Amino acid sequence: MKANQGKTLLLTLEFPPYKGGIAKYYENLANYWPTGDLFVLADNIWGGTDSEKIKFRPLRNKYLRPRWLPALWYLSQELKYARAGQVIVGQILPLGKAAYFLSKFIKFKYSVVLHGLDFSLAVKTKAKRKITGKILSRADKIICANNYTANLVKSFALNLSDKITVVNPGIEPSFVRNPQRVRELKEKNNLNDKIILFGLGHLVARKGFDQVIKAVAAINSSLPRISYAIGGSGPEKENLIKLTDSLSPEIKNKIIFLGQLSDADRWAWLELCDIFIMTSRNLNGDFEGFGTVYLEANLAGKPIIAGDSGGVRDAVINNINGILVDSENLPEISQAIIKLAADPALRQALGEQGKRRTVENFNAKKQVEKLYHQLIS
Repeated sequence: MKANQGKTLLLTLEFPPYKGGIAKYYENLANYWPTGDLFVLADNIWGGTDSEKIKFRPLRNKYLRPRWLPALWYLSQELKYARAGQVIVGQILPLGKAAYFLSKFIKFKYSVVLHGLDFSLAVKTKAKRKITGKILSRADKIICANNYTANLVKSFALNLSDKITVVNPGIEPSFVRNPQRVRELKEKNNLNDKIILFGLGHLVARKGFDQVIKAVAAINSSLPRISYAIGGSGPEKENLIKLTDSLSPEIKNKIIFLGQLSDADRWAWLELCDIFIMTSRNLNGDFEGFGTVYLEANLAGKPIIAGDSGGVRDAVINNINGILVDSENLPEISQAIIKLAADPALRQALGEQGKRRTVENFNAKKQVEKLYHQLIS
């Protein structure tokens, strides 16, 4: 069976309304695909849409074996419906299996996008390594969201190097400031005349929120005006609250748990903070693939303190748009906070340099165009 070579189908488990950097990466593809002929087939666990080009289907079934069998069926149907000759595989496992096996019977090309943890999990066991090697060897292109993952893939199989290209995530190059909401949040949280640290993300262990809480406690005597606001929710929230509760009342009052934020409040906190901090670390192969929130903080003109792990170096360049620290080294994290808190001029310089870099190098539309040209080359 032969499919039309002109159209492209994105096959993914993560797509809006699901939140997160990977879902946003694929939303950008759908929004900015240059030729307008990208169709999306996404897992239906996250919701639905009325768009004719975006279809939500149950791509996994825990009762079936193999679990990815539904993805194979729906992919075969959408290849006929969309008349696509090219598939972008959003998750190598399990979706790469569907593309790999189907490509033996239907003529189409597929490319695999890798972000970080998805690849780490795909090579955890001997059986997974074997099928992962087959999927990547048959792929037309391998798109990595960061250089760290690209190097992992090259180490996994040297014969894949010619297929690999790096296309970082992008973001919209502007946002609307909301000074009234900023004032309201400062008043509500008693943050006037404070040095405000802000962290934002899914509350999981690798994000390093616990290390920042410990650092705030360690530097309290030298920086009594410090406050740390944490936005987001997740499985580590209870542990973070327990850690905070174990501290003295004086320090406990400096830690603010904001919960899940609206988009408007997300940007308001980025606007009102003095330093954005997220000291992500590598925990047994679970690492930050990139961190688009670092770009968002820079877009707001704020300096960053980031953990030097995973793909973070693509987003943060030490002493250019922020400070990279060893995410397991508490004194180093503490010193970075003290350094930026004591130097408003340095905060401003790093924030301004970061904003220019984000606007020039990480425009969402340009990043999608870059990926598009890599796939058609």
